[in-house]
Amino acid sequence: MIQKKICMLGAFAVGKTSLVGQFVSSMFSEDYLTTVGVKIDKKTVTIADEEVTLMLWDIAGEDDLQSVRMSYLRGAAGFLLVIDGTRAETLEIARGLVDRARGAIGDVPFVAVVNKSDLVEEWELGEAAIELLEDDGLTVVTTSAKTGEGVEDAFRRIAWRVAKQARS
Repeated sequence: MIQKKICMLGAFAVGKTSLVGQFVSSMFSEDYLTTVGVKIDKKTVTIADEEVTLMLWDIAGEDDLQSVRMSYLRGAAGFLLVIDGTRAETLEIARGLVDRARGAIGDVPFVAVVNKSDLVEEWELGEAAIELLEDDGLTVVTTSAKTGEGVEDAFRRIAWRVAKQARS
């Protein structure tokens, strides 16, 4: 069995905690509670006949990674970079977080998650912005923590990428 630490990174209120809750417990809460520090959950998935346990570090949302303790990132095998489709500024914050995270933990795999697809009519991010992310070589998954759409796919993709890296 493979066990890997995955960090959830993104600006405030992009849905990191809700994504983890939906993935781990199939639950969504309308109540917004700010994460203080870090909350750790785990879930085991099967990838290519191999069990991969994801240790999910839900790090408090930051608009600047400098205020995130680097100790939270140490040892991470990968991360989910969460962007809120209804707030365009979270994309630029995410770009900065990638650079800072890579500076702290190296070039580990990550998946970009554009969350809140249930509110697509309120999105500030257009198809062009998402296509640019894909053109930059990023794996992008559109999700809704509320409905569960794409959530399993996002976590399975990062699990597959870190398991593949562990085998090589």
